[in-house]
Amino acid sequence: MFDKLKQLKELKELRDSLSQEKEEVEKEGIKVIINGKMEIENIQLNPDLDKEEQETILKECINEAIKKIQMVLASKMSQMSGFGA
Repeated sequence: MFDKLKQLKELKELRDSLSQEKEEVEKEGIKVIINGKMEIENIQLNPDLDKEEQETILKECINEAIKKIQMVLASKMSQMSGFGA
């Protein structure tokens, strides 16, 4: 029972820690910031680019930011006892 309580406490600490993580990707003046909850916190566009260029680069930035934050989350989870290999 105490092991379960300890694991629940570790999970809460992990969740809190992960929610503080942020990844930022910037390409050609377009910037995306995503947090550990997989929420987009900020998008900055480049008005010097046309609409199609902005859409393409924005999609690339979002996808790259998601991959980066997933890697951070996976790394942190694997460091937690009882998870990972």
